[in-house]
Amino acid sequence: MHPLDLSGPRFTPKSGNPPRQLVVILHGYGADGEDLIDLGRAWSETLPDAVFVAPNAPEPLPFEVLGGRQWFALQERDMHEYSLGSEAARALLDTFLDNELQRYGLSDNDMTLVGFSQGAMMALHTGLRRTAPPKGILAYSGLLPAPDQLQGVNTTTPVLMVHGAEDDVVPPYHLDAGAKALSNAGVAVEGHLLEGLGHSIDERAMVLGGRFLNRCFSAAG
Repeated sequence: MHPLDLSGPRFTPKSGNPPRQLVVILHGYGADGEDLIDLGRAWSETLPDAVFVAPNAPEPLPFEVLGGRQWFALQERDMHEYSLGSEAARALLDTFLDNELQRYGLSDNDMTLVGFSQGAMMALHTGLRRTAPPKGILAYSGLLPAPDQLQGVNTTTPVLMVHGAEDDVVPPYHLDAGAKALSNAGVAVEGHLLEGLGHSIDERAMVLGGRFLNRCFSAAG
């Protein structure tokens, strides 16, 4: 699939002004962009000049009956597969991000990446390796692919990881493991483990994410 074909919903600035910030929201395995675009509608209350884009992942699931899309195939569901898959899909997402920034006349310094589950893997793996560092990375219910390959990553990009303590899809220990690996690599990382939350985003997680995005865009540089 061509990068420009990662079509999906977008929510233009609530202010009606030309976009000053770009927030790219990456959905999880088996979903599509419509699954998370409502986050943009909520966050637009405090980021009125931001455009929110939720691209559809490039690949349909192998079984049509399931519907939805994937950033990369999942079979073994182990760290080796997550690392290889994230790297294989990175170039496509990178080019999509470049095109979106060009579309709005913005730079990486005006962009944050948000991801859920498999989308969080893509946000972390791609965002930390962008030629120019994005303003921030928000990872919900995900994990850090290739934690042993963090040499040369962007250490100026802050990361927020939010995970449900009751997550039975991506085990909660990935929050601590990923945060430790990022911290050891020199990345400023913050983690929140939310009690009573499964593999999803609730009001608490949405508020934490919104505050993080506001801090990122308010920071100088």
